[in-house]
Amino acid sequence: MKKLIDAVDDVVVDALAGMALAHPESLSVDLEHRLVLRTEPKAEGRVAILSGGGSGHEPLHGGFVGHGMLDAACAGEVFTSPVPDQMAAAIAAVDRGAGVLQVVKNYTGDVMNFEMAAELAVAESGTEVRSVITNDDVAVEDSTFTAGRRGVGGTVLVEKIAGAAAEEGRDLEQVTEIATRVNERARSMGVALTSVTVPANGKPSFELGEDEIEVGIGIHGEPGRHREKLVPAKDVARRLLEPILAELPGEGPVLLFVNGMGGTPLLELYILAKDAHEVLAEAGVEVSRHLVGNYITSLDMAGASITLLRLDEELTALWDAPVSTPALRRGL
Repeated sequence: MKKLIDAVDDVVVDALAGMALAHPESLSVDLEHRLVLRTEPKAEGRVAILSGGGSGHEPLHGGFVGHGMLDAACAGEVFTSPVPDQMAAAIAAVDRGAGVLQVVKNYTGDVMNFEMAAELAVAESGTEVRSVITNDDVAVEDSTFTAGRRGVGGTVLVEKIAGAAAEEGRDLEQVTEIATRVNERARSMGVALTSVTVPANGKPSFELGEDEIEVGIGIHGEPGRHREKLVPAKDVARRLLEPILAELPGEGPVLLFVNGMGGTPLLELYILAKDAHEVLAEAGVEVSRHLVGNYITSLDMAGASITLLRLDEELTALWDAPVSTPALRRGL
């Protein structure tokens, strides 16, 4: 294993400390609770949005803390859910009197611990807490860490669009409805070219041949649908988009999100984005918005995922709204 780390047991705390040093103008970090927070909280009377999960998916979630997205993010150990006490501390830190929305990826530990944190917050302070569980992965129904479908790339889109709604001053019910609508209209699927190496394990999580890819992989290295020989990027785009389109609800234009798993160069992601656009054009699907880059990763895994979001006028306007975070910045 070759990693730029100092000590295996300290990777999360060290990374959070480095993040705080890199973004002192916009982020503050609570190392005791492993929270990433806005330096300047939003105004009183505004809905706060909180997310989090295991580390190793950066920039998700801490990189999306800032104007137009999250108010705070909780960092667990690598590929391990944060604990309820962390999340309860985050709720207390971000509550501005209008309630808190938790965006939770559908992994068993995350769902259970965020639910417990919400119960703690209600008992201790009476804060109104709602949760939206993302489950946009069409690859498999149940997986290593889930009952039901996994929450993957759609989570980024939920955080951006719901974050814009909260920034506008919409109430908790309205922000929750927006987040729910985005999740319901998003579908994703990923592919791995290599395995992922978790620092604590010191070796690849699974074996994949030099000429093999795994279609339908999860963001923790969970098994996908099948393995096959490496094919050109255009064929990979088709392999991912066909099952996505088969389940994508509604009609109208889409947002195309091509995401890197952490170890794939942006050069290749742009090629995949071009090919995906062509496949969608062949299917008669209009792409009106794009996002390409490494936004929800799996440490050093080479691979990519594609997410489609069926847009409407309201979701498009919220997607276009200004955002200023370490990982996504536009319009400010």
